[in-house]
Amino acid sequence: MASATPPSLHVLLFPFMAKGHTIPILQLSRLLLRRNAAVTLFTTPANHPYISTSLSDTTTAIVTLPFPDTVPGVPPGVESLDKLPSLSHFYSFVSSTKLMKSHFEQAIRALKTPVTFMVTDGFLGWTVESANMFNIPRLVYYGMSNFTITMNRVISHNPHLFDGKTDIDRVTVPEFPWMTATRTEFEDAFTGGDNPLAKWVVEQVLATAKSYGIITNSFFELEPVYADYWNSKLGPKSWSIGPFCLAQGLTKTECYLDGQKPSWMIWLDKKLQVKSPVLYVAFGSQAHISMDQIEEIKLGLEKSEVDFLWVVRRSENGFRSDDGFEERVKEKGIVVREWVNQREILEHENVKGFVSHCGWNSVLESISAGVPILAWPLTAEQPMNAKFVVEELKIGVRVETCDGSVNGFVKWEGLEKKVKELMEGVKGKEMRNKAEEIRNAAVKAVEEDGSSWRSLNELIVELQTESRRGGHQVTSYLI
Repeated sequence: MASATPPSLHVLLFPFMAKGHTIPILQLSRLLLRRNAAVTLFTTPANHPYISTSLSDTTTAIVTLPFPDTVPGVPPGVESLDKLPSLSHFYSFVSSTKLMKSHFEQAIRALKTPVTFMVTDGFLGWTVESANMFNIPRLVYYGMSNFTITMNRVISHNPHLFDGKTDIDRVTVPEFPWMTATRTEFEDAFTGGDNPLAKWVVEQVLATAKSYGIITNSFFELEPVYADYWNSKLGPKSWSIGPFCLAQGLTKTECYLDGQKPSWMIWLDKKLQVKSPVLYVAFGSQAHISMDQIEEIKLGLEKSEVDFLWVVRRSENGFRSDDGFEERVKEKGIVVREWVNQREILEHENVKGFVSHCGWNSVLESISAGVPILAWPLTAEQPMNAKFVVEELKIGVRVETCDGSVNGFVKWEGLEKKVKELMEGVKGKEMRNKAEEIRNAAVKAVEEDGSSWRSLNELIVELQTESRRGGHQVTSYLI
């Protein structure tokens, strides 16, 4: 008897409205298109131009949903986290996305092609209700590693672990006795926090528990212990199908005006000619760094005497340009205020270290380029990412804070010491060798028949089979 023809593959994507959340989903769309999927991506009017331009060479269909207006706490016209005047508006902004639910469901009803599954951002937990109403499997995209989601879940299962402990007291992590942690390495929601934001995080975790699975921008060889633990002990299942950035490939001229190299790339090329290694410094688009801390960074970089490229975002508004710093260091370093192609910088053969806030996208890009990290986590899950880089992968060192806490103040002397350790020390050389090994594993993972390639294939086959059977059973996992 002939087998039934597999249904056509149609995937819905709905990224959260922030560049750091959107870019990996755009990369994922290209992965799916290579598997002959039809892809429909949801966004809002203000985010549409960027997404449309990014996917202009693809067949991805883009559906625009109206963003809620006149929401208390959200400035008029703001439809992206990157445009908020400060992160104090985050809770109001992320909560407002629930008001898009009816428009989201109307748009799904209007689709002419049956949907095989949807991938929506972990911040959009309300989409699981819509997915289950239409009997569409929902996969959650978290911009996190299996390590981080596993640590968060394990800690939440042990609510009294930090009772009587200070913020810098270390405790042994249950299930992973080789690891210790402090309270401040976790978000409040996982250590008993009771504020509105912590409650919102719990809501998203509960929504994940009602979802079909998790799409993870990682690869099995990077974190086998934690991928296996999550899938065997916790759940819902995590499919590691990254790094997305490697699967997409690198188009070096994609953002050059008139095909000309930007000034920062020309500068890197000049440093390569004289064989002078460069330290890349960037803290992400959402970082808030105090004026006093910026002054310590300036002094630490200057005293280290290493060559550096420092990208200053709009959020680093405490950066003074009239103090003579840039003139004093002009032979050794440059400060860049324009948008840069971070991946291209990290892939430059002369970049040998990265001072990073340890957002997961940045960590993956650094791993994929074989560049070790000077970890300076600032917020959210970044302390966990830093822990993974330094303690598990051993391709990074931490900055030294004055009080020994995760998010304490860093004096210039401590920064200078760690910069030299990373760029000039024996330990730095060992980390570069280790980073190169991991880079090679990442490349193999996304190649045909690599672990990430196979994982995506398995996911597609499984969900096409579910579709052929007439839908999936909604399962709620214990959290």
